Amino acid sequence: MLTRRHIRVKVLQSIYAYKQTENPSINVQEKFLHHSIGQMQDLYLLMLQLMLAVQDQAESFLTRSQKKHLATALEKNPSRTFIDNKVLQLIRTNPTFSDIIEKKRLDYWALDGEYVTIIFNELKQLNWYNDYLSKEEATFKEDQDFILKVFKEVIAPNEKLYEYLEDKRLTWLDDFPLVNTAIVKMLNKLSEKNASLLLVPELYKNEEDREYALQLFRKVILNEEKLNAQIEGKTPNWDQERIADIDLIILKMGIAEFMYFPSIPVRATINEYLEVSKEYSTPKSSIFVNGILDKIVKEFSEAGLLNKIGRGLQ
Repeated sequence: MLTRRHIRVKVLQSIYAYKQTENPSINVQEKFLHHSIGQMQDLYLLMLQLMLAVQDQAESFLTRSQKKHLATALEKNPSRTFIDNKVLQLIRTNPTFSDIIEKKRLDYWALDGEYVTIIFNELKQLNWYNDYLSKEEATFKEDQDFILKVFKEVIAPNEKLYEYLEDKRLTWLDDFPLVNTAIVKMLNKLSEKNASLLLVPELYKNEEDREYALQLFRKVILNEEKLNAQIEGKTPNWDQERIADIDLIILKMGIAEFMYFPSIPVRATINEYLEVSKEYSTPKSSIFVNGILDKIVKEFSEAGLLNKIGRGLQ
């Protein structure tokens, strides 16, 4: 699920928190880094669980409608197309999904059901929802297309839901776009044959990415003086005290990758940190970061310090 860019963002946040702490501890901050990354999976599971909660509310609504004293013919014999949606039933009955929900005790929607109601009420107003209900029997593909549409057009862009997630865990705001993308990809590929493999993806692509997150954090923290020395003199119009804290950390992370991560191409490092600076720092930060990192790359190249492994890495 995690991309290298998102790993860099998580490390950036952890280094920033470490620098802001009165009595910083590397071990404590490393635990926070792993915890912050692990919370992404909670958010992913929570968003899937939300769709099931909306389906449950649709069934409750159907039951209440049938019990009306003056129920219409449609209310007495309502559509069960959404309630019987094959994709949601596949998720609901999957033991891998059920086990991890129980293990993590993710019962948010039972406690905060008003947000489920907000989503369901919005859904009921949509013409394409009612068109879907009019189908006597939907195919798996039709069910899949419908759930994708619900997620992309109703759930993911809902502002009330976004505010709720922000209140629950601040780190989820950065995770939200990546998690939503992962869910859409999973829903597009989901089938009865691959459900157990796809439903709960691994956080890291491989063990190398897990180690990269930890080593990047350590290299920046433990080599503070060396990294500061590389920045000194490269910013003639700025003392280090006047450089924004986030920009300074981004520079140190980029330089650390030049020095300690031989398998990461120089251009990949620069491009990634330019994008990170655009999103997390000031409007002019990317220009500043690009200029400094370019100077350091040229200096390292001339001094033979860019010991990159493999073709096309310098």
